[in-house]
Amino acid sequence: MKNTIFSKVLAEFIGTFFLVLTVVGSGIMGENLSDNLALTLLGNSIATGAILFVIITMFINISGAYFNPVVIISDYINGKISLNISTIFILAQIIGGVLGCLLSNIYFEKEIFEWSTNQRYSFSTFISEIVATFGLILTIIIIGAKNKEKLAVAVALYITAGYWFTSSTSFANPAVTIARMFTDTFTGIHPASVLYFILAQVIGALVASFVGKFFIYSKKY
Repeated sequence: MKNTIFSKVLAEFIGTFFLVLTVVGSGIMGENLSDNLALTLLGNSIATGAILFVIITMFINISGAYFNPVVIISDYINGKISLNISTIFILAQIIGGVLGCLLSNIYFEKEIFEWSTNQRYSFSTFISEIVATFGLILTIIIIGAKNKEKLAVAVALYITAGYWFTSSTSFANPAVTIARMFTDTFTGIHPASVLYFILAQVIGALVASFVGKFFIYSKKY
């Protein structure tokens, strides 16, 4: 049965909801269980990679399992998705992400709505987010084109690794970045840092989109 627009939008909403719910929730759980930041980050990264594998596998044949505005931007640049659908998907992702963050606050007995005080912006994190997003988009473009059935595990492993090899902990997702403003916990990001992170993510995605196209269509590939 052909997927309707509603089912696709709902898939993007639910997927991003669970992604942020897991990112924020596992971060709070890590803080509650240990004062060791390395252990908290380890738990946070494993949980995030795990949920990415699940939601991509679950929804890839329904909506394409984007859950990330810069992935949509990349596909739009390469003519794989229309502007109207792109806009609707991005709105669904942002709303789903924010609600996921708020629910995490609720069931870990935090304030339902709170601004993060976690200042993350620096030149090093700006460069880190460019690299993190570049690598993510390139992974999606190349593996998605050549071996789509392995895309879920590839993205999950990339982001799990990205938590550790980047100084920004590899947000690489504007919807997730916006949502994480609303929790003053381990995974939060101060609103003043959000614009810089999103700018870096867009730059990384744009560069990766053109580099990925070169690999996909190069006769030497």
